[in-house]
Amino acid sequence: MQRSRDFHPLTLLTQALFVIASSSALVAGPVEADSSSSDDLLAKSIAVHDPLGLWQDGVFRLHLEETRPDGPSRKTTLLIDNSTGRFEIATQRDGSQIDGVLEGDGCELRLDGSTEFTEEEREKYRLTCERLEWLRNYYVYLWGLPMKLLDSGTALDPDVLDTTYQDRSVQALRVSYEPEVGSDIWYFYLDTETHAVAGYRFFHDEAQGDGEYITLDGMIEAGGLRLPKARAWYTNAEDRYLGTDTLVSLEILSNGD
Repeated sequence: MQRSRDFHPLTLLTQALFVIASSSALVAGPVEADSSSSDDLLAKSIAVHDPLGLWQDGVFRLHLEETRPDGPSRKTTLLIDNSTGRFEIATQRDGSQIDGVLEGDGCELRLDGSTEFTEEEREKYRLTCERLEWLRNYYVYLWGLPMKLLDSGTALDPDVLDTTYQDRSVQALRVSYEPEVGSDIWYFYLDTETHAVAGYRFFHDEAQGDGEYITLDGMIEAGGLRLPKARAWYTNAEDRYLGTDTLVSLEILSNGD
């Protein structure tokens, strides 16, 4: 998953709406700039999801169920240690158990408990440290929203956009990233009353209306941290369903103190 590009938000949002207006799930209705600060709105949203500031230095265990339309669902367990950067993943695929650990410069991968596997197994299960690093970035970024929008390299457009998403009134934050972080453009849709994240969308090329949008359903709370329970993915252009990630349980192993 990538992220960043320098375009004017209102101009490109208008272009994207024109290109992909045929999809009923995409943004519909007028888009207006709000006079409130995007920084203030982000702070309000973070206060909803992480009022105690647990995410930044906390240690968490997440149990997920991930379903895809073209295959069986899989259960995945994550350990995310934001104080040290340690990341652990345990998942099953095609009847095999896959485990990975990243910590500092170290990387360990196991297939059915063994650190030794054939080249064919390495390719089939994508057993590389590069893939493990990608998974860490993917999971930590998405489950850490909206708190991750405070990370360095994140460029939050100053204007707040009043619009609709999934037939509900929302305020949108447009986010790009420094080139070394990524190249996609993201929109984060916040409920106008509660400021909770209602969904998000990213574009590889905003003018072409490509990329994906994500809907959120429900919330799981642990120790004051509130994360979305279910996250469903769709393509922007075709409105094609890609899968759902469900947070079955959330544990706080350390609050960073």
